[in-house]
Amino acid sequence: MSIVGRSEMKVFSGNSNLPLAQKIVEYIGSRLGDCELSKFANGEINVRINETVRGYDVYVIQSISEPVNDNLMELLIMIDALKRASSGSISVIIPHYGYARQDRKAKGRDPISAKLVANLLTSAGADRIVTIDLHSEQIQGFFDIPVDNLWSFPVFAEHFSNCKDIDLNDVVVVSPDVGGVKRARKFAEKLSTPLAILDKRRPKDNVAEIVNVIGDVRDKTCIMFDDMIDTGGSLIESSQALEKNGAKKIIACATHGILSKDAKERLQKSNIHKVIITDSIKHNDLPEKFEVLSVAPLFGEAVVRIRKNLSVSILFK
Repeated sequence: MSIVGRSEMKVFSGNSNLPLAQKIVEYIGSRLGDCELSKFANGEINVRINETVRGYDVYVIQSISEPVNDNLMELLIMIDALKRASSGSISVIIPHYGYARQDRKAKGRDPISAKLVANLLTSAGADRIVTIDLHSEQIQGFFDIPVDNLWSFPVFAEHFSNCKDIDLNDVVVVSPDVGGVKRARKFAEKLSTPLAILDKRRPKDNVAEIVNVIGDVRDKTCIMFDDMIDTGGSLIESSQALEKNGAKKIIACATHGILSKDAKERLQKSNIHKVIITDSIKHNDLPEKFEVLSVAPLFGEAVVRIRKNLSVSILFK
């Protein structure tokens, strides 16, 4: 009887984003493992793994997206079940890392929920985290296990490079705030376009006031590039500021389309020409103005490289 070695792997998925999980396993030439996820009568989550994982390198795919608390608990319980079933290792692919916005104490008695979630994942038994466009890169330091924080800009860059109705000589990439400059700069360098920055302040959560536009956007196609779109209020304020400064067309790009409350309807009615997001979060119905790009090949290639002990960062050079 042969002993299962580290060359063997299995992939499981929670309920948060099964379409993306299916695309990832198709890319790496695998299949999703057999597991059942249900709830007890009182709402507690029940996980049943229906195939052996003893000695296997296991990958679990789950976005911590709405319903955030259910999906987080589902992920933690899956990791615990796999750990207790003697998996060789457990790598967790988190297309959207929820609770990431509270990553420091901005004022007295604030929690640092991003660190709390990191502790929970590690305590449950995760050996590696693979995610994309963390809200702030410092969250990687909250873990004592390897964290691969992928970048989405190559996916968007490939889309615009092949987009026939946009002249890249007429494009300016816009960072919606000072904190996102590094992310936007990488995207601008990939497209070989100028960079502009919106200087804004937040008097309270989900409210932004544009103070100044740094850079020339007049008569340009502006591509705003951010990590997430939540309520859409900040994005709409930004687009209005760009329009006042002479921008002729505004396109919004974001990795994570959280789209809380009535964000879809507000963005559909706004002056933004198109909203492009990825499938890191599953959406069933999106208005006409929205377009979805897949990050499955990026995650799939990252898994292949991790399995072969190859560099992951080279994907972004």
